[in-house]
Amino acid sequence: MATWDGKSRANLLGYQIFVLTLKYAGIAPAYFILRFVAFYYFLFSHKSSKALDSYFMKRMAWASWKAVWAKYSNYYIFGQTLLDRIAVMSGLGHRFSFDFEGEEHLIRMAESGTGGMLVSAHIGNWEVAGHLLYRIKTKINVVLHEAEHEKIKQFLDKAKGKNTMDVILIKDDISHVYQISLALQRGELICMHGDRFMPWAKTVTAPFLGAEALFPQGPFALAVGFKVPVCYVFAMKEGNWHYHFSATEPKIYQAEKRGQKEELIQLALCDFIKEAEKTIHKYPLQWFNYYDFWATQTGKKDNRYNLQTYPTTLPLTQ
Repeated sequence: MATWDGKSRANLLGYQIFVLTLKYAGIAPAYFILRFVAFYYFLFSHKSSKALDSYFMKRMAWASWKAVWAKYSNYYIFGQTLLDRIAVMSGLGHRFSFDFEGEEHLIRMAESGTGGMLVSAHIGNWEVAGHLLYRIKTKINVVLHEAEHEKIKQFLDKAKGKNTMDVILIKDDISHVYQISLALQRGELICMHGDRFMPWAKTVTAPFLGAEALFPQGPFALAVGFKVPVCYVFAMKEGNWHYHFSATEPKIYQAEKRGQKEELIQLALCDFIKEAEKTIHKYPLQWFNYYDFWATQTGKKDNRYNLQTYPTTLPLTQ
């Protein structure tokens, strides 16, 4: 069974070529080169292509002929998001336009001084919007898995210039929880993804796009444990030069009585899945999890949630 291993599929040489193209020729020529790179992945990246076939034909219920074109388009758009990320971090962000839906929620969260969490998924291009959220006027901490490719990360650090974000690495000794706690105490924002996990992480099972899938318990347990406002955020690409950013109204998952922790974790996951599904149905080509997302690991200890019957009227403190 294919699972996510925490590493980027791109290689350092590929990043270097595209960074040089962006620097000396611009974004449009880089997009042109990308068409051939996307076609290469379309032909030879068999594991990820198999996962995409399953996504388009089973989850989206598309015909096989439509799934073939969608698969190539997915690789191309994913490559565009990587190039856009490098371009923005290299000072070329002025080439792009953005719509910010719900940005006032994040501003209000930052001004409250309580800190907060932004939970997203590997759809669209959150990283681009994240580097443009300087208008919120508070520090943003991005939580990443330690297994991320260090050479590529270091190279991008050199390319992006001034950094408005801090990185907190997820480790199996859970030391990252202490760093998250300190950041929240300082009134800063924490940005996490709610759709991937490492093998040692605790998981929860829930229906997603018509089939059961595993999700990391961590982001939702942290939201409940720290009792801070939580927004679900997505940044989706619309055309070559435009992005649509959305943020939901903040929620605080705070128990009204003892013993509600599990229920609140369920509710937070339910809210995340609803927002993710709504976004995916609107932008189906921007699903960027290149492994069998819906495979459940036999024998893995996890909590099984039935979100279809779960009550959404659990008391919350807003």
